[in-house]
Amino acid sequence: MSSPPSSQQPTFKPPTFSSMSLSTSQAVASLQAEVHTLRHEITTLNGKGSSTAAEETLYVGQYLVERLVQLGITKMFGVPGDFNLGFLDFVEDHTKIDWVGDCNELNAAYAADGYARVNDGKIGVVLTTFGVGELSAMNGIAGAFSEHIPVLHLVGVPSTSQQKAKPMLHHTLGDGRYDAYYEASRQFTVTQAALNNKDTAASEIDRVLTECLVTARPVYLMLPTDIAYVRISSSRLNTPLSIEPPLNDSETEEFVLDEIVHLVEEAKQDAIILVDACAVRHGVRKEVEELYRRTGFPVYSAPMGKSVVAETYERYGGIYVGSISRPEVREKVESAKLILSIGGLKSDFNTGNFTYHIPTLNTIELHSDHTRVKFATFPGIGMKRLLPKLTARLQPFKAGFEQITVPKFTLPLPDEADNVISQAWLWPRVGQFFRPKDIIVAETGTSSFGVLDIPLPEDSIFVSQILWGSIGWTVGATLGAAFAGMDRNLNRTILFIGDGSIQLTVQELSVMMKWDLKPIIFVLNNSGYTIERYLHGMTRKYNDISNWKWTKLLDTLGGEEGKNCKSYTVATKQELSTLLDDPKFAAADVIQLVELIMPQHDAPRALKVQAELSGKTNRYVADD
Repeated sequence: MSSPPSSQQPTFKPPTFSSMSLSTSQAVASLQAEVHTLRHEITTLNGKGSSTAAEETLYVGQYLVERLVQLGITKMFGVPGDFNLGFLDFVEDHTKIDWVGDCNELNAAYAADGYARVNDGKIGVVLTTFGVGELSAMNGIAGAFSEHIPVLHLVGVPSTSQQKAKPMLHHTLGDGRYDAYYEASRQFTVTQAALNNKDTAASEIDRVLTECLVTARPVYLMLPTDIAYVRISSSRLNTPLSIEPPLNDSETEEFVLDEIVHLVEEAKQDAIILVDACAVRHGVRKEVEELYRRTGFPVYSAPMGKSVVAETYERYGGIYVGSISRPEVREKVESAKLILSIGGLKSDFNTGNFTYHIPTLNTIELHSDHTRVKFATFPGIGMKRLLPKLTARLQPFKAGFEQITVPKFTLPLPDEADNVISQAWLWPRVGQFFRPKDIIVAETGTSSFGVLDIPLPEDSIFVSQILWGSIGWTVGATLGAAFAGMDRNLNRTILFIGDGSIQLTVQELSVMMKWDLKPIIFVLNNSGYTIERYLHGMTRKYNDISNWKWTKLLDTLGGEEGKNCKSYTVATKQELSTLLDDPKFAAADVIQLVELIMPQHDAPRALKVQAELSGKTNRYVADD
């Protein structure tokens, strides 16, 4: 059967109004994604059919590399293993993509995550070997799934003949279950493919990569050793992957717009915008900026949405974290008659332990694949298409909304009599050190809670793993973020991490030096796991750690102190201020590590409150 012409491409029309459950909305979104894939297949087949030239071929492994290069990916992370070495030849021989090479697979997955977070709209790629390698990476992949990060987990696996014969091969479980790891991956990836058939390999690669980008979730791809070296047609490469979100149904979209405008009118200029993580994960950063600048709405962020909104913008009020928020922020958000929530992820640490006091009757939620207006859900009405139209409809309200006062987002340096580096003093002080286009990476716990209250400069990027919260994640993520910063011509990459967290993933500092990356790494040496102390066991030994010789790390891991790396220890406010004010230090010409000596039981204000709330809901007592 011939392919239908483009004018007859299939369409999908969602219900026009419903109070459907979120699962129904997700099902509709899934159907739309399938229609989207079918449209791409039709376009590809039409293009192939129109060609009269002799068909060029290439290896399946080469096809995959070319698709990644077409998507603008410049780095691949991972660890070599006997089932991916042949494919790695294709990667190493390509002039437009680099094989980074990590110390272990978990760190590599973290690096791919960090790369994708900073490189808006691009995939992070991690390559592992069958079984032992891929299972090591799985925690990193799960974190990317949790936080809506597009990561391709590519796994080199035994040949198709070995998969059929099922010998007791190394890296297997010894029971013939060659699909065990594939099945495990289904829990943490949005789609999967085993490239066991050369005839469908190219289309499966395209499908998986498209799904990764459109859904902003990890995907899993198995590449057998023999299939990697099978020749296939290169014709599909002539059709770029279609990564635009599906079209919204026009009638439903118009109804939603009318409803939102009506609610804005009813609110009488008492409405605010609350921006969260999925605004950047699903590629609407520019659309959101157009909305708040052209309408004059007061705008706030959730913790996971920090830096999506320019924090130097005069109508930006700061971070809303439920009951943990600053009083002036909490009052403005919770008293608003209408809240326009964009890309919300309502996790415990993102909502002040679920202490949002925002009635559903006062809330409009915009998401990537659905919209909610009060209690009504509109499946398939995605924010990417909706936001520009909403901005145009709300722009006439600008004069009225600009009359609403917005609290100024500042964090003054406290006047403390002693010279100890306290948490209350540290964060506003380093805030003065930040520059436009800096990438600020903050480890889960003390650092992430501390950075939240700092106003960041123009075009800076905040990177933290607030929902998944795997300690040590930021070291690998800093590697990926630094590479992404180079792709985007950003400024410095600055990491804040505790002494306990860095011990989990410290090896990746050696990879940074191998590639001549130049992050500034602040290690908060407060003798153990601070967030755990506040959650439970303040004086327990299990929250203590072995103290390392922190200023010897870079030298030990391949650097040469004073030449391609520098290390410092600071124990007082004066010492830290002197270092931060040093132009050579600020220039970040080499990788630098700063050990900050800090009180053991000190913590940022927000962490203390969050820990107290978490402790109440996760008490170590038997239920009655």
